[in-house]
Amino acid sequence: MMAKVFLLNKQIFLEKLLQLEQFTESEQKHKIEELSNVLEEIGKEEFKSVFTTELFNEIHTMIEEKILSMENTILLLKHISYYSNLKRIWIEGFEGTSLCKRFEEMIIEEDEKKEEKNEKLLADLCECYISLSDDYQPKLLCICVSCILKATLKKEGNEEAQKEVEMALLSLSNLDVLCFVEQKQHLNEIKEIFKYHQEHHNLTRLAYQSAWEFLIYRLFFENSLEEDFVNELHFGREAARELDELSKCVEWKNKKEGKGSKETKEELVLLRWLQTCESCFLRCNLWNEEFVGLINSIVQVFRSAKGNYKEISYQTIFLLKETSIRTGVEIKDLMKSGVADAVLEGIQQQTLEDEMINQFLEFFMNLSKKLKREMDEAMDEAKRKIIRRRVFDKLEEEGYEDTITSLYEVLNFLKRKRYRKLSLDIYDYLVND
Repeated sequence: MMAKVFLLNKQIFLEKLLQLEQFTESEQKHKIEELSNVLEEIGKEEFKSVFTTELFNEIHTMIEEKILSMENTILLLKHISYYSNLKRIWIEGFEGTSLCKRFEEMIIEEDEKKEEKNEKLLADLCECYISLSDDYQPKLLCICVSCILKATLKKEGNEEAQKEVEMALLSLSNLDVLCFVEQKQHLNEIKEIFKYHQEHHNLTRLAYQSAWEFLIYRLFFENSLEEDFVNELHFGREAARELDELSKCVEWKNKKEGKGSKETKEELVLLRWLQTCESCFLRCNLWNEEFVGLINSIVQVFRSAKGNYKEISYQTIFLLKETSIRTGVEIKDLMKSGVADAVLEGIQQQTLEDEMINQFLEFFMNLSKKLKREMDEAMDEAKRKIIRRRVFDKLEEEGYEDTITSLYEVLNFLKRKRYRKLSLDIYDYLVND
């Protein structure tokens, strides 16, 4: 049934696109907004099957034949790029098309104008190009990032203005770790966007998350940004608050498998925040107390998603495992934030997939290593005993040792299957008093 629905949505979209020829330019704007509603319903695989090289070349033909104005073309492409970025769908059909080449030429031409430069047109062109391309010319990338950041600075006002900023920042989040952007040139603008929002709350949740994602990808090129990221812009504090507030918007009980598979915007933004946290944990080495609060927020999302929302549940499990690897995280942080409790709850579920069991076991293997390392580094013998006893008592109280022992039979199976990081020695997972 679901496949039929998506097939129908794909057919409706293509029919409505071809029917634009029948309407005036003004009427087309209304019809394009209707197309946006169809885009919201289309699934990921269907999205890819619709937006092919042939389709983008067809849109360019419609421009050439004056069926579509450039203004309406941009409106259409902004809707397409918005939903592809929101749903994290990689569109491969735009690159190299006649439409893509036309946009590249227009961006350079508009940027080089010394007089009567149309800043709005340039920003729109850049937004579409950044969102739909996957191989950027360095010159174009520099123009587009600078132009989009400038267009989003200190923008307030009505819902329409907020939507424009949201779409612009969402396009920047498309620039992943493979896209080098000269950081020093844009750092002041990025900082200003964050600080202005933290004071005036002028961005939507998606816009704010997108700005963070753009910045965190830049950490892969510029380590010196970590101090700004952690202590000046307060990623840990801000991410924790966003996760807490978004979690309240999700109807967890209605997300069980087989019940309404359509994802709401809040759920998609929540997933994006979790993936941004993953990027942070993988790249940012600095640590402060605000991250303990962030981990606690991830724990709360895990507990809500457990048994209700598979994709979010797995993403949180992976994040909790990553906390046990980070060198800056101490045993006291893991206990204080409730990670150990949450992982124990998870591993004791009746039905678990192999990948989930692997993440849980890796967490406790890393916890055991971390505890041993802290014991070796602790000079105070009394402190050693207090830390070890506290962890042992907690895990013993929750029946952890019995749970791990019961999984011994599956360790060899998991390791043979593909999880080579796992140890076959059961004592590597245990904490002895």
